[in-house]
Amino acid sequence: MPRLNIFAKGNADLRNALHALHEDGAVRWNGINEVLRAQKPGWTARVVHETMTRSDALLAQPAEPAAAAAERGLALGAFSIDAQFQSGLFTGTPDVVVLSIQPDVMNALVRHRGDGHLFYPHEAPSWPDEDRAWLAATYAPEPPLGAGVSMVNLERIVSQLRSVGDPQILVFNLSPIVPWERVHCYQGLGETLAQRIRRFNLALAELSAETGISIVDVDAVVARAGAERLKLDAVALTAEGCRLVCEEVVHILDDLGCFAEREGRA
Repeated sequence: MPRLNIFAKGNADLRNALHALHEDGAVRWNGINEVLRAQKPGWTARVVHETMTRSDALLAQPAEPAAAAAERGLALGAFSIDAQFQSGLFTGTPDVVVLSIQPDVMNALVRHRGDGHLFYPHEAPSWPDEDRAWLAATYAPEPPLGAGVSMVNLERIVSQLRSVGDPQILVFNLSPIVPWERVHCYQGLGETLAQRIRRFNLALAELSAETGISIVDVDAVVARAGAERLKLDAVALTAEGCRLVCEEVVHILDDLGCFAEREGRA
């Protein structure tokens, strides 16, 4: 049975769409293989998923995990110390690599005051007081990434991926429809999340033109079907939204010749 090997490096937007969406202990959407069964009978996809803190942290990943953070046993959820400081992204040979702009748009990192490594203190406000005090003493806040810096980083990641293999590279953009934002005057407001997403989406389109990567246009998928129906929050989609995004992924892979090129290969 022919199979595509997909390496997804990103967070819930990739995991929910490509692997599975769980809600209230039940599987609401069972990933890209549901689309393949309907549209490409006989084909399957093996999806390996890793979380991602941000592109700059991935590129600057130290050889060893941060010992000081590892020893504290912090409640980091899916962003464990091992997940933050180890990655198989540049060591395997997948057919397809899927990335997302979501980490660079939304994740706030801190930098170690000593050796300078980057760290994502996931859900730090809910940590015990002593852990939050340790964080403030040990790390300094790192500024958000601008769209330009993010695209330079993504271009470096693409280059590294192509230096070790020949995967098709897809990048999810984001829908700028943010349920809680109802802005009609921007004077004195600063950059909203919706504006930030639009800047990154435009920069990603320019990067696609320069490098030949493919964009999974989540923005267009959501706009066509309706944000109020498909979006649960700024990023998360309903099961229907995940299905529509997966259908777009399969359409792109078909357009790139992934199924024709590998017909009959296991």
